[in-house]
Amino acid sequence: MQPSENSPALAEAEAQSPILPRPASLTALFWAISGIALQGFGGVLAVVQRELVEKKQWLTTEEFVEDWAVSQIMPGPNVVNLALIIGDRYFGWRGALAALVGMLTFPLIVVMALTIGLAGIGHLPAVQGALRGMGAVSAGLIAGTGIRLVPALRSNTMGTLACALIAGLVFIAIALLRVPLAWTLLGIGLPAFFWALHRIRALAAVPQGRV
Repeated sequence: MQPSENSPALAEAEAQSPILPRPASLTALFWAISGIALQGFGGVLAVVQRELVEKKQWLTTEEFVEDWAVSQIMPGPNVVNLALIIGDRYFGWRGALAALVGMLTFPLIVVMALTIGLAGIGHLPAVQGALRGMGAVSAGLIAGTGIRLVPALRSNTMGTLACALIAGLVFIAIALLRVPLAWTLLGIGLPAFFWALHRIRALAAVPQGRV
């Protein structure tokens, strides 16, 4: 049972939801995504969260977590999927195309230039050490951003305890047991989906004033 369009609950939720800025044009969207792409040397998650949530405020933290979760379970690179989602949200298919071009154009140029430049020196110990160092920084950026997104789970429909349990199980499956992503999604993600669906329906069925 879903609340009707004229229900007090829906009206109250819309009144409390923040009015966020949005990209002024397709050009603004393209350059914003391009800037994110050029900063994302491995730690793209940290850059996207800082630029879209904290600086531009196009998304709330909760919206970012939801969109990022969808991007992770879709085929293809996560950040590209996220760019497509954001572009489509504001400008439809034209926005999705502009975001995709912005995400891929300049990184492609940079990668080609680095490939040519490192062709003769990639075997040197100094270069290999620099690449390993950037990998460690990237891991730190991702871990730090993940910790900063934890507070968004307080308002999650499933409840804080369920979110913590699911996050712990996923960490054990992926990091310790090395379970393939597909089996992790089926074994943990599918039950989490049905639990969230159950909670949404239960909350929708609660009479107003008792929530």
